[in-house]
Amino acid sequence: MQLLHKPKMSKSKDRQKALSEKLKLARENAGMTQAEAARLLKKPQWFVSRCENGQRKIDVTELMAFAEIYHIDLSRFLGELR
Repeated sequence: MQLLHKPKMSKSKDRQKALSEKLKLARENAGMTQAEAARLLKKPQWFVSRCENGQRKIDVTELMAFAEIYHIDLSRFLGELR
């Protein structure tokens, strides 16, 4: 039997997707490339790419570092993720 509808994503996956999108938007609003953001974070470019496309979960200290280099308040990433 085939599924007629795709299963709903879990809240955790929805939150991860929303956070990934916010990370990318924040970087673009800061006028940075992934390579520039990675250099400021002292990480490889693939780290930023994986964070932005949801392949990598981000811990709070990493999220704080993103907020710092993009010159935005940490709460901008966390709003509406509930």
